Amino acid sequence: MFTGSLIVHITAGFLALGVFWVPLVTKKGGRAHRRAGWVFVFAMMTVAFTAFHLSFYRLFISVGRTPGEDAFSYFLLFIAVLSIATAWHGMRVLRFKKRKAIHRHPVDIGISFLLLGSGLAACLYGFVQGIALITYFPLIGVVLGSLQLYYWLRPPAERMHWIYEHLGSMIGCSIATITAFTVFGAPQLLNMEEVSLFIWILPTFLLLPLIIGFSRHYQRKFNPPVSK
Repeated sequence: MFTGSLIVHITAGFLALGVFWVPLVTKKGGRAHRRAGWVFVFAMMTVAFTAFHLSFYRLFISVGRTPGEDAFSYFLLFIAVLSIATAWHGMRVLRFKKRKAIHRHPVDIGISFLLLGSGLAACLYGFVQGIALITYFPLIGVVLGSLQLYYWLRPPAERMHWIYEHLGSMIGCSIATITAFTVFGAPQLLNMEEVSLFIWILPTFLLLPLIIGFSRHYQRKFNPPVSK
């Protein structure tokens, strides 16, 4: 079962890497955007659930583990939560794009709280273990989880508010995909024993400007400043 989950995990991860850019460069709301988006979401959900299985197996069933393997498993668990929470949020904001009031659906609020809590827990674990990657990278979960809750727990204040949230969440999910590949996949493919912290956080620095850029673009498009 472990080997089977690992094969499915790797296959789905490469599929997500292969299609994540298509919704970014194609017409928003068009056929290619929607189809590639659903493929990406399906792949990321598969990656996340297999990551849960792999991590729990390593932590609670496997014997003879090293501290480094435990840290690897906890980080993989956080990546799984980050993937699920961002992909789920990206889909749910489309489902409730016409809402006018505060949104209190327990599943949506619960998943956002899970992302926030897992980010804080991972940061604390990384700090206690003295592992820089696990100390600082999960801060993205703290930030995104907080922003999701801020979005749900207040009435929409802007036109087309759901577009900002959808794009931000799906790009955040892409950050999880590329980071996981950078941390776990690339070193094995390139036969590298160690990868610097800068390489680990590089996907965040590269994709975060996309979130800001798309948000500003649609802000100017749908909510232009009022002339005095």
